Parts: sequence; C-alpha cells; structure tokens
Amino acid sequence: MKHITQHYINGTFTDSIGQEKFELLSPSTNEVIGSVVLGNEEDTRLAIAAAKQAFQSYSQSTKEERAAYLQRFHDAIMARQDDHVEAFVTEYGGPIQMAQFLVKASADAILSAKESLLNMAFTEKVGEAEVSRNPIGVAAHITPWNANIIYFCNKTATALAAGCTVVTKPSEMSAIQTQVIMECVHAAGLPAGLINMVNGRGDVVGVELSQNPDIAKISFTGSTAVGKSIAALSAQTMKRVTLELGGKSAHIVLDDADLNKAVPFILATGFLNSGQACIAGTRILVPASRQNEITMALKQAIDQIKVGMPHENDTAIGPMISQKQYQRVQDYIQKGIDEGAKVIAGGAGHPDGLEAGNFVKPTIFVDVTNQMTIAREEIFGPVLCVIPYKTDDEAIAIANDSPYGLAGYVSSENRQRAKHIADQLDTGMVSINTFVHTPFAPFGGTRQSGLGRENGMYGIGAYLEYKTIA
Repeated sequence: MKHITQHYINGTFTDSIGQEKFELLSPSTNEVIGSVVLGNEEDTRLAIAAAKQAFQSYSQSTKEERAAYLQRFHDAIMARQDDHVEAFVTEYGGPIQMAQFLVKASADAILSAKESLLNMAFTEKVGEAEVSRNPIGVAAHITPWNANIIYFCNKTATALAAGCTVVTKPSEMSAIQTQVIMECVHAAGLPAGLINMVNGRGDVVGVELSQNPDIAKISFTGSTAVGKSIAALSAQTMKRVTLELGGKSAHIVLDDADLNKAVPFILATGFLNSGQACIAGTRILVPASRQNEITMALKQAIDQIKVGMPHENDTAIGPMISQKQYQRVQDYIQKGIDEGAKVIAGGAGHPDGLEAGNFVKPTIFVDVTNQMTIAREEIFGPVLCVIPYKTDDEAIAIANDSPYGLAGYVSSENRQRAKHIADQLDTGMVSINTFVHTPFAPFGGTRQSGLGRENGMYGIGAYLEYKTIA
C-alpha cells in the first residue's frame, strides 16, 4: 500500500497544502493499492515560483551543461528500470512487455534530446541580422495516465534541452509511477527548481497552470476536449501551446498484402497498449475483394491473443485503467451493435475468469460504415472496425474522412505503392508494414489531433523563441 502525500518543488519533496485524497485502485482487481494527496492552486503557485526563479540562471546555461544534466536524468531513470516496470504494471495494468518497452523508449527520448541539443545551432546570420533562438520561460506539462513515464521524460528532456524549467501535473491515476520518476529526478541531483511536480486534478492544478501568467508554454497530451479547454485558457495570456490529442487512425490493407505479415501488424497496432493508445490503428480498411479472407484471418488470430493479468509474460492485453474506462468501452461496443455493425470476435462483458478487474474482450466489428459512431469517435480500448473499400483512392478518402489525423498504417508487399498511399494520408505519421520507434522524428497530429510537434530537435524548437538583432 503506497500513500503519497508530497509534491516535488524546488528540489525537495514537499508536503501538500491541498488535502483532498484520491484512492488508487488496481485495474486488475479494483482493490485499493494506495492513495495520493492532491495539491491545490497554492501548491501549484509555489512550484511555478520555484521554476521561475531557477529559469533566471538555467536559461543562461551552455549546451554542454544542459547535456550533462540530461545524461544524469537518463542515468537515474535507467537505474530504476525494474521499479518503473513494476509501477506501470501494478498501477496502470499494462502488460509487462509494454512496460519494458516504454521504460527503454523513455530513456531513448532523453538521449535523443541530448544529442539533438548538441547538434543544434542557436544563432545564425541572416543577411545583416543575427537571429537567435532563446528559451521561452517556464513550461507546464500536463500528462495522461496511459504511458506516464514516456510523456514525462520526453517533455521534460526537450524543455531542459531548450533551457526552460518545468512544472508537471501528471494524471492523479499515475501517482505511484510518478513517485518513482521523481525519486529518480532527486537522485540525479539537478539544480533545484529545474523540474517540479504537483499531483492534482486538471480542474484545479491544470487550470492554474493554463491561466497563470508566469507560465510561458503548455505541453499537453490527452483528449481533444480537454486540449481545447487548455488552449482557450492559455490564449488569455498568449501562452505557446503544444497539444497531442486524440486519434482514430486508419490501417489501409492493400490488395497485395501478405496476411501472414499484415494480420500481426494490424493486431499489434490496433491493440497497442491494451487499446489505450492515441496512435492505435482502429479503423481497418480492407479491399472488398479480400474482405472475407482478411476478416476470417483476423478472427482466427485474435483467438491467440491473451487477455490476462499484466504481470504474466504472455499477456498481450491488460485491463482498462478504471471502471469508468471499462464502461466507456462497453458503451461503445453496444453503440456499434445498435447502429448495425456485427461483432465477429469479442463483444460485451468481461472475458471468462477476469470479472473482478476492468478487462475487455478484444473486439472486431464488421459491416461498419465510416459514418458510424464506432468509426468516428476514439474508443480508447481494444475495439477494431473493419471497413471495405473498392479502390486505392476510396481507401485514402475513407482514411482522411475523420476529425482526427494523428497516425496511419499501410500494409503492402510493394513499398513504393504503400509510400504513395502514405503521402496522401492527412496525418502526422504513417507506418508501413511495421511499427518503428523514432525518437528523433517529429511526432504530433493534424486537425483535431493537436497542434505542434514533439521529439528531438522538433520538440526542443517548440520551447524556443526567435530574436532578431540587426
């Protein structure tokens, strides 16, 4: 049982002024595993003040000094690998293989920020003018519950690389994971005030960060609805904003696809992180001429996917984060049925033997049109929609007919043809035949999937302002 009562402010663990207590439940059993005391506006202002004070000197630091701090941050995170994995599996319910991947990816994100920093030029001559790029100020980070460590590390590393200081509000449902991260930050021995963290609710701590005039930049990952409210509040003080929001990504299976390769790719990206992933490919666009063949292949393959306790090495899909999220997914499954789609795998209710937790049957719908609710809205669970198309142009049109534009996937034996399709998808990223982790490449979405980009030099640039001196 873990009881968290402190925030991390100005280089120390600090007792919370706010006293609201939030219970932490195991997604696997719904048993209480701990609690966290939530901060209030005063806690948040103290953290902002610490970051503002630290910014005065840190903004003048050299690239080499920042790189050294990033290396210490990385080393401290990696020294607690097993603890991060255990916290993720226990508190979030993510499968252990996903936990191990995320910890490694988080460390890679820090190193990519370090390397990108060292390779960046912060001044250049443009005609008779000197143009410099300067740290914007104190950055506020608001992070979600579905992959806490990578969001924390990536946003923090790029902000520090730019010369900014940070205040983070993680999801209250990730408090145990965040505690391990902050213990790593403390062990790294970075200057006080560079990294600050306040546990709290979005409508309290998040609102204060969004409207406080001493915050220059907001980076938020989460739902489109919340992103819009943050953008609106931030506009009052003209904060710079990066928003990584929802998705309803299409996976286009071309008529030349090898199903021995395509089906595992479809299921891996569709059920990524138990389906609780903004980049999950949940609209499966298949050629009408092969619809029955692909549908049967998916149905057979899904029977081999284990839904189970996240500590077990062969588990591919763990529970949803909460009972609320479980019910959200169930409501969407029922909505799909009500609108005329047909379930060929999975469906409503718990898998047998897993009734105590928030487990969902991995579900595949057919007879889906792109106008159905289950094809339009982000479900954030292991639910796939199979949609037929007749021509490549129609597949592209269906894929782009969405309010979102975060990711896309293409399966084909012809790389050049797949690339031609990918070029026409209105999304921030497209993966062809396999999912590749690219920490140096820009990540973000179009349309209602967000604003701006993260990762590497692109992420660092989002924390810099241009100045021209002539």
